[in-house]
Amino acid sequence: MARILTLTLNPALDLTVQLPRLDAGQVNRSDEMHTHAAGKGVNVAQVLADLGHQLTVSGFLGADNLQAFESLFARRGFVDAFIRVPGETRSNIKIAEHDGRITDINGPGPVVGAAAQQALLERLLQIAPGHDAVVVAGSLPRGVTAQWLRELLEQLTQLGLKVALDTSGEALRAALQAGPWLIKPNTEELADALGCAVVSQAAQAQAASRLHAQGIEHVVISQGADGVNWFSVGSALHASPPKVSVASTVGAGDSLLAGMLHGLLSADTPEQTLRTATAIAAQAVTQIGFGIHDAAQLASLEQGVRVRPLTEQ
Repeated sequence: MARILTLTLNPALDLTVQLPRLDAGQVNRSDEMHTHAAGKGVNVAQVLADLGHQLTVSGFLGADNLQAFESLFARRGFVDAFIRVPGETRSNIKIAEHDGRITDINGPGPVVGAAAQQALLERLLQIAPGHDAVVVAGSLPRGVTAQWLRELLEQLTQLGLKVALDTSGEALRAALQAGPWLIKPNTEELADALGCAVVSQAAQAQAASRLHAQGIEHVVISQGADGVNWFSVGSALHASPPKVSVASTVGAGDSLLAGMLHGLLSADTPEQTLRTATAIAAQAVTQIGFGIHDAAQLASLEQGVRVRPLTEQ
């Protein structure tokens, strides 16, 4: 299997609160509470590990609340290449109601200074060679600019790495200019980055063609329950997910990205790559937490995924 580096610049401790219904301004009692060491790149790493890959994880971690992250890395066998910075890694609260609605309250996280940014660049230059791909996922912490992210992606690409990107807003707009190998926005994130609507299939195809011209080989557009559109150079596929009971949508996009990377690096056919990735994302919404915990369920979900060329209606 592949050696993969995941980069999470703004990780988080996710506190997920499950309750029947959130009544704003009232006292609410939860059914369950779960705390996870998380952040998009960390979530992707867990799914990739369950698929058999070797993982190195990096980014910035607050030095004052390391335990949950270091415990996860040790338990999972990840190579820990995170840079420690003063302060606490942010905490994000996820309120999960029984009908599947999720309310997010995301913390700000520590300020990452120039010295820590330089330390991360130097560490990545040392450790990145020898990996087959790098996943750069999530938001930017305070103190890190979108221009810095673009320059980081350019350096990783110059090292010969396949760069898979999942971010949004100003960070995505800047990062697109670095020409990553793969991007995985949802429709809203892509529309914001390109400054045009991408709701229709034709508009998405036009946007993908524009991105291909910038050197971006794979454009994976997630659309929630409406499925996934994947535009690669010379090919376009759509996958419709099976219907599932939703526990939480947190981590579904991360699971999709992990599945896409797995298939591409394993030389699966495009149809099998998209089918498996969509099934992994469908499984993710049935659970709280990250990773593939039920192989039989995943195999059953794969049978329910429909993959077709985007030329079909």
